[in-house]
Amino acid sequence: MSRDNEKPVELDGNSLTLADVIDVARNSRSAVLHPSAVSRMAKSRALVEKWVAEGAENPIYGINTGFGSNQDKAVAMKQVEQLQTNIILSHAAGVGNVAAEEVVMTMILLRANALAKGYSGIRVEVVERLLDMLNARVCPVVPEKGSVGSSGDLAPLAHMVLPLIGHGEAFWQGERLPGAEAMKKAHLETVTLKAKEGLALTNGTQFMTAIGVLTLMDAEDITKIADIAGAMSVEAMKGKSDAFIGDVHQLRAFKGQIDCAANIRKLIVDSKLVDTVDADTQKKRQDAYSLRCMPQVHGASRQAVAFVRSMLEIEINSATDNPLIIPQETSPTGNAADRSVSAGNFHGQPMGLSLDFLTLALAELGNISERRVARLMNEHENYGLPGYLIESPGLNSGMMIAQYTAAALVSENKVLIHPASGDSIPTSANQEDHNSMGSIAARQAREVLQNIQQVMAIEILCAAQAIGLRMSKGQNPGVGSMAAYELIRKHVAQRESDDQEELHRDMQNVLELVQSGELLQLVNEALVAGGRDQSVLA
Repeated sequence: MSRDNEKPVELDGNSLTLADVIDVARNSRSAVLHPSAVSRMAKSRALVEKWVAEGAENPIYGINTGFGSNQDKAVAMKQVEQLQTNIILSHAAGVGNVAAEEVVMTMILLRANALAKGYSGIRVEVVERLLDMLNARVCPVVPEKGSVGSSGDLAPLAHMVLPLIGHGEAFWQGERLPGAEAMKKAHLETVTLKAKEGLALTNGTQFMTAIGVLTLMDAEDITKIADIAGAMSVEAMKGKSDAFIGDVHQLRAFKGQIDCAANIRKLIVDSKLVDTVDADTQKKRQDAYSLRCMPQVHGASRQAVAFVRSMLEIEINSATDNPLIIPQETSPTGNAADRSVSAGNFHGQPMGLSLDFLTLALAELGNISERRVARLMNEHENYGLPGYLIESPGLNSGMMIAQYTAAALVSENKVLIHPASGDSIPTSANQEDHNSMGSIAARQAREVLQNIQQVMAIEILCAAQAIGLRMSKGQNPGVGSMAAYELIRKHVAQRESDDQEELHRDMQNVLELVQSGELLQLVNEALVAGGRDQSVLA
């Protein structure tokens, strides 16, 4: 949905929300500087210009010195502008695949918001031009690899800045163009950077944080979709509802666990499958862990996701430059002097650790989902369903290989959950001797998320196939599971034999329902309309 006519997000460096970020990145909402940000930015810029005008007899890092281990190399005052262009051109050293447009748009937004805090010493007009690029959807070409996540995401941010100064490449209206040409076609002028500005634009965690925000928002949805998938599997295997009783979870009192159990209860309301006692289930006293322990496993992942949200909410409103330009009158602690402070707010460790945690939490949702899929396939464990959920097994393989694919994806995730933040390698002649690898953590989290979306789609597809077999015998699932089943059947036919369709097409169709949000929306609508407590999934 386009948000072109909606009020722009006003950036003041302090109040940006994750919902705002998604609106800008995915719904094309525009962004502008708040007047309070303009005032603060002008104060810190005035300090930089004052120091430059005075000749800056004392070295000020990044203004009249080199960068990194070149901190001890003096730069003549007549060369301070060239220094700022040089940092962009020399630091644009990224490699690999080009970052998605939504990632780059988020980078621009987050960098502008960090600069809007007013502690970077950059001119207001430079940030306004950066936002002009965002609003016109001039998307710089940013390679994904090359950041070690300290001193900021230097290479990705430098690539982001290139078109602003008439270099590099950018996409505009679907066409990949030289940066200067893209700016011209969008009717935007390039800028010449002045003292401190190149450094201000490249010192920050905005690449890793951009990927982190986008991944988190999709992760919040996938925790709910995991509950839908799990509930459908409980229905398909005639599971027991005891494991989801509210009293049980209040006795442990983890919010994620409580919420998951409540979601399962909502989804299976009015089920004719859950708690069934028949020839297939009469000896069953309890379900396997992958069914019975869903609240504990899904819930733990939910709480990890909530923690990562809290970290990202802080980071998107943080100043992550070096040096920070702190005027006395805007000092957060009331310091009595104007200062240029060299410190380490660019270090990506808070994001690296958090995103590694997110990766692990997402991977666990996939691990337990794949185990439910495996049980659905096994005629000795699925309580009366045919092997591989197909009539005439042998002639037909049914859903057999869907489980193989899920197994492959969760196995791949076991490689990707190696914590990137557990590694460090020194750079800049050992001046920068501890690095966060936060951008790698972010990219791994995103890749695991994409794998998990597919695993969930596979479970939903298989559970729908199983429920269809149950329904042919007059046993219907609960309100939420039925809504999911009916949506799947609008896009994927019940599989009667292998020759009716290539299996990957069915898997892709369900994946699109998962990724688009259509599945979650429709199930929520069904719960509100037909559930006993008439509330959406927590």
